[in-house]
Amino acid sequence: MTRQFRLIASLCLCTSLAACVYPYPAPYTTTMVPASFDRSWDAALGAAADAGVQISSADQASGRITGSKAGASVVILLLRQNDGSLQVSFNAPDSREINPTLNDRWLSAYNRRMGR
Repeated sequence: MTRQFRLIASLCLCTSLAACVYPYPAPYTTTMVPASFDRSWDAALGAAADAGVQISSADQASGRITGSKAGASVVILLLRQNDGSLQVSFNAPDSREINPTLNDRWLSAYNRRMGR
């Protein structure tokens, strides 16, 4: 009887172990949420300072920042799009900076401040 008991106990143990199923982890998903206007505004202002732009006016209501760097005028625009996203543009047409250009330096600083 002891042998039958051991056989039944081991059969039950194997069956119960085979029934243990670990669920697969949920797949990793990323949800992209447009950055808030305030966060983008702060990043644009900070990036301008990082690039050495002297800010002369900053009107958050219109999304327009103006300034200058080494005599070149600089305009930064933050425009809300219909889909809820934000378009950020930097324009310094008279800048003579090269390698990297003023635009490249500002963009790098902006992306760093946005955590990209």
